Amino acid sequence: MDTEHTGVEAGALDAYSEVVTGVAAHLLPSVAALSVRTPQGAGAGSAVTFTDDGFLLTNAHVVAGAHSGTAAFADGTETKFDVVGADPLSDLAVVRVHNPGAPAVLFGNADTLRIGQLVVAVGNPMGLAGSVTAGVVSGLGRSLPARDGRRVRIIDSVIQTDAALNPGNSGGALADSTGTVVGINTAVAGYGLGLAVPINSTTRTIIGELVGTGKVRRAWLGVAGVPTPLPPQLADRLGQKLGLRVVEVVPGSPAGSAGIYLGDILITAGGQPTSTVQALQRLMLGPAIGQSLPITLLRKNALVDVVTIPAELG
Repeated sequence: MDTEHTGVEAGALDAYSEVVTGVAAHLLPSVAALSVRTPQGAGAGSAVTFTDDGFLLTNAHVVAGAHSGTAAFADGTETKFDVVGADPLSDLAVVRVHNPGAPAVLFGNADTLRIGQLVVAVGNPMGLAGSVTAGVVSGLGRSLPARDGRRVRIIDSVIQTDAALNPGNSGGALADSTGTVVGINTAVAGYGLGLAVPINSTTRTIIGELVGTGKVRRAWLGVAGVPTPLPPQLADRLGQKLGLRVVEVVPGSPAGSAGIYLGDILITAGGQPTSTVQALQRLMLGPAIGQSLPITLLRKNALVDVVTIPAELG
């Protein structure tokens, strides 16, 4: 027997176990099991405490149709909660417990994650409170469709992980090896495949609006586009391969009023490349409403600058 090799494996396993147990011990007191009852029946999920005064983050679909419910923590504490606000288009919701006391987690930045990185999921699957699973980041930049009535939005930069997720994990924490929460588990896509809404600058804005006003205001341009290759010389000069070819402009919309036409190719908006629909969508949050948004586009092989003023999406 290769005792030296066995010792290395045992040391690696101990190090792995140490990380997972450390993250679990850090996060378990902050993660609650949520129970709600609506006219459609009973529901359950998880939530993560992110302020010392009792605000918790969960999934919008966990509390859909509910105004209140019960939160149970790992130490046996149970308390009522009220739904502060929910945003189905990001699948995020904020609730506030009546008797705060759980420690707040630290939010990180999912944009810094790397494929293969260790992540730990903490939640309450199948009614089993305080469950912990671990795995790796299996994929980044995934997209997940979300619907609010007739409106459909793509949640971008979704995290894919092989950490075991089951019903009830929704709304629970996905953390890195330091115990910093980088995602909110949102869906079980299939065997060995879980997805989480990332914590990043976009979702921080959404969370802030939910806490402050109970809803998320979104901006609207009234333009639809599809990714299209830029001419090679322009692509080389800009360091950008794709733009968005305009395939629809709503009459009387901010885009139409600014002079954007069918066939134009959007290259940048607000100084940011618009090579995907998600890139443009990412800019369409509350702070953009009523503010000047400069757009550079390609029209008949010439670069054209226009200024749009996004309106509030009703």
